[in-house]
Amino acid sequence: MNRSAPGPGGGESLSIGRLVLRNRVLLAPMAGVTDLPFRTIVRGFGCGLAFTEMVSASGLLRGGKTCRYLDSSPLDRPLGVQLFGADPAALAEAARIAAAGGADLIDINMGCPVKKVVKTGSGAALMRDPQRVTAVLRAVRGAIALPLTVKIRAGWNRREANAVAVGRIAEDCGVDAVTIHPRTVEQGFGGFADWELIASLKARLRIPVIGSGDIRSPGDAERMLRETGCDGIMVGRGVLGNPWIIGSILSHILGGSVSGPSLAEREEIINRHLALAVDYYGLTVGPRDFRKHLLWYTKGLQGGAQFRRMAAGITDQAAAGEALRDYFRRLVVAEGMSESGGDSFSGGALPAGAEGVQTTVRNGRIPRQQTAEGVK
Repeated sequence: MNRSAPGPGGGESLSIGRLVLRNRVLLAPMAGVTDLPFRTIVRGFGCGLAFTEMVSASGLLRGGKTCRYLDSSPLDRPLGVQLFGADPAALAEAARIAAAGGADLIDINMGCPVKKVVKTGSGAALMRDPQRVTAVLRAVRGAIALPLTVKIRAGWNRREANAVAVGRIAEDCGVDAVTIHPRTVEQGFGGFADWELIASLKARLRIPVIGSGDIRSPGDAERMLRETGCDGIMVGRGVLGNPWIIGSILSHILGGSVSGPSLAEREEIINRHLALAVDYYGLTVGPRDFRKHLLWYTKGLQGGAQFRRMAAGITDQAAAGEALRDYFRRLVVAEGMSESGGDSFSGGALPAGAEGVQTTVRNGRIPRQQTAEGVK
């Protein structure tokens, strides 16, 4: 039986099979987001476990570009590899490949609601076929000695809310932990996550249950742990443009103070992330791939909308760096003017008519509630 070791809140260790995590705050697998550069940045704020983007089992068997999803580094530990597919044999072989490639844990995706995934019988579509769920989990469990987890949803819709039944199948098949995002497939990422379902699953399983969904702030994380009794929490889109939310969650749960990043800290993290992306993807692809992160990092900041319109056309690292320096210089000037009673971002700092979310900046810090921008 895997349980959290005694200790205060999210600072407790969490055992998943033979893997002991230093705390109970996990980074969710997110397609197009949780690559090696992103995971490296987030790990700097203390997450106990991070996952790759979801990896196609059939793609991994074919080799080629899919194998790059397994790229890691000594700083990128412990690492969970999330696989998706519908064929038990293919998933078992993909799990062997991932294990040989250095994974510390294997996760099977049974929660993705995206149409192009579920139409193949993969992701959340598996939850509609309990016999296939059993076949998949038994095959993968028999293929690897690594800890094995599964990520599920509430069900296909309210009438087919079978998360507890699927969780019991997972436990019976030797799975070491279950992560649940308690929205239905029909909900997608809309509406609200039903945290009561997390509590129900936790009450019925002996293995650890990890809760996910609607964690937008440190207070949300603490409340999920308290209200559901779950063994750990998984933060997803709440970390986009906001990697320091992980450290804030850990600090809050341990009773420490929480504040948003200073402007200097925010600029430093963005530049560090950009450098990692360029180093990993190269001078051409790196800056272009990073543009989405620039949009997330500046969401909610004063003049951010105008900056994002400009950043959408950035194609090289030098241009990105120059744009960031100029933007944050203007933020600092605006802060000084605000403290002296002047108008922020005045004097031609932004073009006339530029639209942006006006965020008050005090003492170089953005209020914490405005840094938790995630919607998952």
